Amino acid sequence: MRTYILLYNSGTDNEGIHTIQIGDQDFVLIFESEDDAIRYALLLEAQDFPTPSVEPIDREEVEDFCLSSGYEWKFISEGMLEIPPENNVPQTDWNEDGVYSPSSSEYSEAEMSAFELERIRRQLEGLL
Repeated sequence: MRTYILLYNSGTDNEGIHTIQIGDQDFVLIFESEDDAIRYALLLEAQDFPTPSVEPIDREEVEDFCLSSGYEWKFISEGMLEIPPENNVPQTDWNEDGVYSPSSSEYSEAEMSAFELERIRRQLEGLL
């Protein structure tokens, strides 16, 4: 089954896959719909993340990757509105410059301002 994942620096030696952290476990998001994956990537960009590319991949291939790499996965069915978590890890394992920097499993305690929440709400409404 053809699905979609989010990659940073796709096709380079510094390629990274987007994950979310739940507790102390990292999850790869597998999107059934390319449009839903694109919406999620735009939401990440709105949170000042580097912009990931949406890449097609066979579902079994990404699940095998997860099993061999110690990741879990979360399948996002077409039409589900998946949104990035409000809190992000303070430092990622991957960065755009290609320098590996292990992160802590603690989340930032910073809260979004009312202005920021309103801006994201308007972007979401615009996507629908």
